[in-house]
Amino acid sequence: MQAKENRFGSFILKRIYIADMSPTVISITIVAYFVILFAISYVAGRKADNEGFFVGNRKSAWYVVAFAMIGSTISGVTFVSVPGMVQANGFAYLQMVLGFIVGQFIIAFILVPLFYRMNLVSIYEYLENRFGAASYQTGAWFFFISKMLGAAVRLFLVCLTLQLLVFEPFHLPFLLNVALTVFIVWLYTFRGGVKSLIWTDTLKTCCLVVSVVLCIYYIASGLHLSFSGLVATVSDSDLSRTFFFDDANDRRYFFKQFLAGVFTVIAMNGLDQDMMQRNLSCKNFRDSQKNMIASGISQFFVILLFLMLGVLLFTFTATQGIANPDKSDEVFPLIATEYSPGIVGILFIIGLVASAYSAAGSALTALTTSFTVDILRAQRKGDAALGRIRRHVHIGMAVLMGTVIFVFNLLNNTSVIDAIYTLASYTYGPILGLFAFGIFTKKRVYDRYIPLVAIASPILCYVLQSNSEAWFNGYQISYELLIINALFTFIGLSLLIRRHDKTD
Repeated sequence: MQAKENRFGSFILKRIYIADMSPTVISITIVAYFVILFAISYVAGRKADNEGFFVGNRKSAWYVVAFAMIGSTISGVTFVSVPGMVQANGFAYLQMVLGFIVGQFIIAFILVPLFYRMNLVSIYEYLENRFGAASYQTGAWFFFISKMLGAAVRLFLVCLTLQLLVFEPFHLPFLLNVALTVFIVWLYTFRGGVKSLIWTDTLKTCCLVVSVVLCIYYIASGLHLSFSGLVATVSDSDLSRTFFFDDANDRRYFFKQFLAGVFTVIAMNGLDQDMMQRNLSCKNFRDSQKNMIASGISQFFVILLFLMLGVLLFTFTATQGIANPDKSDEVFPLIATEYSPGIVGILFIIGLVASAYSAAGSALTALTTSFTVDILRAQRKGDAALGRIRRHVHIGMAVLMGTVIFVFNLLNNTSVIDAIYTLASYTYGPILGLFAFGIFTKKRVYDRYIPLVAIASPILCYVLQSNSEAWFNGYQISYELLIINALFTFIGLSLLIRRHDKTD
């Protein structure tokens, strides 16, 4: 999905469509959403302590977490990109989503029991217990860099949207936009952390599902389609082709998409502190397993709704004689704000804001947890000191995120966004390789050399990906790069196996 997200920058930077909506209406819509968000955050987090911030006191109901997890997997740029994907790829993305479901089962029955048995606050503590301090720090820093850059890019794109929608019409500077945006994210997460996130993500999921369902309804009404007509239109369209088995070099090839989906969700959900902190908030590992399975299956149907919306959007442009935008990501905002009733435009804004801010809030909480627990090791200093350090780190992470966003704006180069997404995709491979080697082997390794392996693996992947077409008769490496990256790390760790039991 992330590979599709970077194209969203072109939609933002072109200053089109949504800028025509009334800034006052948009502002009122956003303010109303945040009033509800802050109310939920305050009620959920008003009594949260350190354990509540980090793991929600492990008292969250699994079905609430499962519902919240649906929205937590969808960012603001995904909200726009997925409907546009059908123009070039049909429903091919569902092949990857099927892999997501298998990956969720693997997380549920392998990683979740392990993490609960070890009573982890940060999942990267596992690496220290298994290998040593160097691997622990390696996993934590790889996560920290990728999550900070990825979250900042996503929020940067949303800040640009808000600049066009609200701040620029009122002649307010971008710096104020960034400061206010990051402050809002900090404000609704500073007290409750994960405990608040579970409930704010629930609100986000409601907004996403309701907005996409109502958008489908209104656009289908514009096409004069009944429910059966809607189903027939989607199923009969060439844009709804789902499975691709005919060309292994095609990026849409089934086994590329499916296997990449399996390992992507393991790496980016099961081995990502941002996602796993929600699962660790359940009462026990069996409830967490129920959550993982239920959210994985539910995600399939939510993504299906977005893809169905995409078919309707392109059907609408064809029947109404509307020229499709140059970038497919632009079709949803175009139809929602220019050619639909005002309610559709408002629903689009609600869905975009809900998805974007919730993703930023969960990232900020995960970054605070990882930096406090993994890098500063503040849990060793007692609960009072831990709480004080955690609050200071939370402020620091918000300031750093705002700084990165502002730097992106100064560079004013969308290729930077592409580079950051590519970098983030490379950083999860070593983490996946480390956990795979730790779980599936019992071998001890020379811990102090693990950072070198973790750095060398992405470098080798870059060389391989850059030359794959020339070396392998036109074969293009795409989503499977994560698997190759993890494999290089696994092989590197195998070369570090200790032949004796002496200490490093």
